[in-house]
Amino acid sequence: MQRKFGAKKPEISELSKVSDRISFLYLEHAKLNRIDSAISVADSTGTVYIPAAIISVLFLGPGIDVTHRAMELMGDAGMAVVWVGEEGVRQYAHGRSLNHSSILLQAQAKLVSNTRTRLAVARKMYQMRFPGMDVSGLTMQQLRGKEGARIRRVYQDQSQKTGVAWSRREYKVDDFESSTPINQALTAAHQALYGLSYSVIVALGASAGLGFIHTGHDLSFVYDFSDLYKADYSIPIAFEIVKKYGKDDIAAHTRHAMRDAFKDGKLIEKMVKDLKYLLDIKDQDEVHAVMSLWDNKEGLQKFGVQYHELEE
Repeated sequence: MQRKFGAKKPEISELSKVSDRISFLYLEHAKLNRIDSAISVADSTGTVYIPAAIISVLFLGPGIDVTHRAMELMGDAGMAVVWVGEEGVRQYAHGRSLNHSSILLQAQAKLVSNTRTRLAVARKMYQMRFPGMDVSGLTMQQLRGKEGARIRRVYQDQSQKTGVAWSRREYKVDDFESSTPINQALTAAHQALYGLSYSVIVALGASAGLGFIHTGHDLSFVYDFSDLYKADYSIPIAFEIVKKYGKDDIAAHTRHAMRDAFKDGKLIEKMVKDLKYLLDIKDQDEVHAVMSLWDNKEGLQKFGVQYHELEE
């Protein structure tokens, strides 16, 4: 008889609700293994054991060595796993989403597939950037114009604050070094923000490609979502880096500064709340995945039942 290791795979009812779990855990330079229903994390300072069922999303940073058995436990426990750069400044790959439920993905697909609801979500995004203004009656063209003016003011304000000269945003995707130092810093900072946004989106089970403002790209929603935070994070950090370091190793300094800004987890926490708000997901809607069969007349039907052919 084959020996079975560790604890049995938990039942759906035994898994912790998303709201009861520790949200995001970042690890780097450590070896991960499995001890029963816990993930063992060993580094130069010692070993700690983390109950797998209480973690929502695990960010695996540089220097992580993870065993197959540890990954098996993460999957069984409904834990999302994302391979990232330092403190989430890059997103390289991801495992399955947080709780194996498609609730966010279904909500997103429904909202983006209807012109009225898509416009409503787009307006939500702009309203978050203009908290003192009622944007409910504005067209997308008017909203784009107001957003363009807002970002220009942000650039000008940061230029005046730091003394870093500013003319316009310009860069070549395939030639980073050809840009001015401030444009290099902005590119590096925005890329770091895209990485964190991407990680949060996929960890919660939404789609990176179903954008409401941007469209036609597999990262459209990442660009939508990250635009909410550029004025508070990537733009001011980019100007501060150029002020402090000039032309010296802009990309690395900017990436490290963004990493440090992500460290306390407050931006991740805000992103999770904002994503649920945009897709109109309430805490009570968080349920563990239950597979059903779709029927256009009878509604959802039980999965795993042998259905016999109906006689006419």
